[in-house]
Amino acid sequence: MFPKLKNKFILAPMADVTILPFRLLCRHYGVSMAWTEQVNAMALVHESPKTIKMIETCKNDSPLAFQLSGNDAELIIKAAKTAKKLGMKYNVLDINMGCPSKKIVKLGYGSALLKEKTKIKEMMKKIVKEMNKIKIPVTVKMRSGFKKDEAVEIAKVLEESGVSAITIHARTQEQRYSGKADWSIIKKIKEAVKISVIGNGDVDSPEKAKQMLKETGCDYVMIGRAAIKNPAIFEHCVDFEKKGKYNQLTSKKRKEIFDNYIKLCKKHKCDDRNLKVFASSLIKGMHNGARARNSISQAKSDEGVIEIFNNFIKEARDE
Repeated sequence: MFPKLKNKFILAPMADVTILPFRLLCRHYGVSMAWTEQVNAMALVHESPKTIKMIETCKNDSPLAFQLSGNDAELIIKAAKTAKKLGMKYNVLDINMGCPSKKIVKLGYGSALLKEKTKIKEMMKKIVKEMNKIKIPVTVKMRSGFKKDEAVEIAKVLEESGVSAITIHARTQEQRYSGKADWSIIKKIKEAVKISVIGNGDVDSPEKAKQMLKETGCDYVMIGRAAIKNPAIFEHCVDFEKKGKYNQLTSKKRKEIFDNYIKLCKKHKCDDRNLKVFASSLIKGMHNGARARNSISQAKSDEGVIEIFNNFIKEARDE
């Protein structure tokens, strides 16, 4: 069964973002479950050093969903076992059927699988059967379809295959990240299946999170890009659900978040590969933030990024 979580707000898998320090940062700010970034099953089976780095975790990184991409059941099963052999502890195995990247689609992975319902059923049955032996539930993160909405039909196929939960990003592959997510698709899936449904798409505030829960009836809300700008959004969502209000993101809070992230990167000996993106995202929308973001993009070192960020926050005013 899908794990019982402490609240309804989940961190989405994002390439080069949901590394261990970022997942731990979001846990500090109330997220109930986190996803790893998408890991290529074949690369993991071959024990690529870069891929092994992507599956690093620790005892505080739980509950954790481990996301694999691939289109072959045996390879995915082997990759899931390889992760275990390498010492990775995870609570859920998630199969990516949502990535819209042309590179991924060309390989037949991610959202390309949505074109092959028969293959999905056969593949997922094999994966679920094998993972049941080690008591690891299997979930799928998908889009509403490839070029058109086929989500309900695919969701039923996945439920019949034995998956424990479905995350639905309510856009087609063709839409990528453009246009508006169609939350009515999430509602249709929730009404069509008995397993847990996780809604995803266009949630950028506690108000939107509450609205999605109310409009769709989904069990959980997955937040992605908005969490890069504000990892405390999970804390805010919990407060808004319980109290009807939450604290605004102040410059002081941004400094606290940034400092915590730096500490986590140092503690877990990470390469701070997304530090520029993270620092820029944290100050996006602030008064005079554009100039600071431009300086951050041109910084020659992590120390330079930190100095620019700290100097900007020191002079910043909250609006």
